[in-house]
Amino acid sequence: MKPIHQSLNLYIDGDEAYTFIPTGSAGAHSLTIQRATGEIYLDQPNTTIPSSAQRYHKTIYGIIGIISLSLSDYVVVATGRELRGHLMGHEVYRATDFDVLPLNPNISVINPPHPVESHLIALVRSHWHGGHFLFSYEWDITRRLQAQWFAQEEDATKAIWETADNRFFWNRYMQTRLIDASTAKQDLSPFILPVMYGTFDIRSVFLNGRHFQICLISRRSRFRAGTRYFRRGIDQDGHVANFNETEQLLLVEGPPSATRTPDEYAYKMSFVQIRGSIPMYWAEVNTLRYKPDLQIMDLHDTLDVMRLHLQEQVALYGEQALVNLINQKGHEKPVKEAYERYLSELNLPKVKYEYFDFHTECKHMRWDRISVLIERLQEDLDRQGYFYLADSKPIKVQEGIVRTNCMDNLDRTNVVQATLAKRVLAQQLRTLGIIQESEGVDDYETLSKEFREMWADHADLISKAYGGSGALKSDFTRTNKRTKKGLLEDGVKSVLRYLKNNMFDGPRQDGFDLVTGAWIPRKNPSLALHLITDSRPLVTRSMPVVAYFALFMICAGLTLPRTSDYNLAYYFIIWISVLSAALIFIVLYGIDYVSWPRLLPPTDVIWYNGPGYRSADNGKGIKGWPIRVKNGDKIPTRGRGGLNGGEEIEMGTMRKRVD
Repeated sequence: MKPIHQSLNLYIDGDEAYTFIPTGSAGAHSLTIQRATGEIYLDQPNTTIPSSAQRYHKTIYGIIGIISLSLSDYVVVATGRELRGHLMGHEVYRATDFDVLPLNPNISVINPPHPVESHLIALVRSHWHGGHFLFSYEWDITRRLQAQWFAQEEDATKAIWETADNRFFWNRYMQTRLIDASTAKQDLSPFILPVMYGTFDIRSVFLNGRHFQICLISRRSRFRAGTRYFRRGIDQDGHVANFNETEQLLLVEGPPSATRTPDEYAYKMSFVQIRGSIPMYWAEVNTLRYKPDLQIMDLHDTLDVMRLHLQEQVALYGEQALVNLINQKGHEKPVKEAYERYLSELNLPKVKYEYFDFHTECKHMRWDRISVLIERLQEDLDRQGYFYLADSKPIKVQEGIVRTNCMDNLDRTNVVQATLAKRVLAQQLRTLGIIQESEGVDDYETLSKEFREMWADHADLISKAYGGSGALKSDFTRTNKRTKKGLLEDGVKSVLRYLKNNMFDGPRQDGFDLVTGAWIPRKNPSLALHLITDSRPLVTRSMPVVAYFALFMICAGLTLPRTSDYNLAYYFIIWISVLSAALIFIVLYGIDYVSWPRLLPPTDVIWYNGPGYRSADNGKGIKGWPIRVKNGDKIPTRGRGGLNGGEEIEMGTMRKRVD
């Protein structure tokens, strides 16, 4: 496989060009990007750098790609990295710092000439600095071991970007310009670095005289990417929200061999699981209430897109065991019923459904009840198996996969996936004779501790990426026990999630949509002024100010000298009434105070009134908003965070927009 340059020196030739020169590679081609035209080409080896060019003050550890905003194109580069570990003898890094370099010489990223451009640059920066991005220069971390092994012959002469799994090649959209410029005559592959959004952890264990490593990798799909409440369900291409492929690797040393290098392991085992949002059209609409309004949309193509999604998973992984963990009562019940109804109508081969009411079965901290689910899945797990290489020869192949979901595919899903992984790990260790048939992972404290911490860290990172806080129930994953301290920590995390999901996730979602290419700006920032302006009515915008001022006056009244209890009582009655009225207004019109995405606002979801189910219609005022909507009509949109007057979005569609 073609390697990628591990570090580059950047030379900036004034307003003319950016030139990237590989370090430590004598005779290697350098890469030049013309700032005026955007042309990309390779220089001849040992090309002299113009005397007017100045070296950039940071080392470049990889070109993330080029993104086009409203006034200029920008090159995003990785300027910081940390080593996360070695996998199969290859370094795996996390990108820790990024710089954004404008092609237009008249643009400054520090002080852009237009507020829309400044806003878009901030979205790009916050996205790359806020995620957990991983890469390797010599190993394709986007693909599971089994897929790599079966494609090794045809991949031998390819570059990593050519072999990368398109779902997990996070910066694929931003690398389009470099990929298109790469031809047989000028191969840019050494400069094209695939980046994965996910987790990576590898730990060494010495047990019963045997040395081995456990590695956990999670790969997040770039399709239908986003935050907890702004990306739910499925899209028209069959992609679901919060889709993650999780691979657990067991790498075990064998006896010394002349044909193996010290970095090679005699036995390699891989067990893969997936998670993803329930594959139908559904959403939870934020209204500032703790429980959002649940909405299920029975659209005409629901069965088609669900079939498309599940058939793709069967083609990729083999038979599917669909484990559904949501509640059979209360708020989540309609989602369960709709999911089961659609699956019954589809009746797909190689797709098996298994329901487990997690909260009911495990209530009162009876976490041992998860064993009930494991027993139900025992036959499926044995049949699906895991991938097993012994001295580079396949002994077993994983022929199916467990797809787990809850409402968010976070907390309950984390617990179940960790339990399944522990069961398979124990089976693998028994197969290799490292532990006895009667023993399990928890019988060895060192092994158990490394396993628990690895899965708990993995759960926290996935949860932060989607939900905005660390995972709930992580105390069980870390300690094998559910504790009162863990319940208290979960309460704090739940409050943090509520605040982030309602007040801060709009810009985060915009970052996802911009970087993955779901939304592409036009070259005219004046057409996108709605991104930085607040079109809400004055009375709506003023209510939080009124509430803050009333609260201030109440607090001030508590500190004033009391000349008359009678007058002070009237004082408090007036300001408490003002505060109450402002808070009631904010609650009644809660949708106007949610931080909505502005690039692709979910207006078609908020205003949907076609067939399906909606738990409530909160946040739109006492009598609802004065707009009548019919399914299929176009509607004016309004509100903070992109729901602006004058926009029009067709109901029941999810389309790429350009502004």
